Amino acid sequence: MNLFVDTSVWSLALRRDTAQSSAEVAWLSKQLTGGTTIFTTGLVLQELLQGFRGPKQRDLIVERFTNLPLIVPDLDDHIEAAALRNRCRQKGIQVGTIDTLLAWLCIRHELSMLTTDQDFFKIASLLPLDVVRVK
Repeated sequence: MNLFVDTSVWSLALRRDTAQSSAEVAWLSKQLTGGTTIFTTGLVLQELLQGFRGPKQRDLIVERFTNLPLIVPDLDDHIEAAALRNRCRQKGIQVGTIDTLLAWLCIRHELSMLTTDQDFFKIASLLPLDVVRVK
């Protein structure tokens, strides 16, 4: 399996106070040790760095992310993400700009997405986005 992990899950995984209580974090931990290739993009790293404080935390996050394959969106990715967002809006589903870009990257690169963000489940109801459902 090739996996893309959304900011919502990384944020939980990197917090000491909540990491143990999340089913998604436990599932991610198994994937990290089980040979699953986990991809990321600069937007996820940026969101994480904006949400945590202190140089030690920053350095830890950057160190962990340097080992993950990085997907760099190109012009066509942004065009397709805009089309995806418009399609969702036409169906009455409001989702954010960054979320639609991340969803499109997963669709394009055939990655399953691990998230706790319900917007991705809404997108998956319309488009071929494979969102992992952890129980």
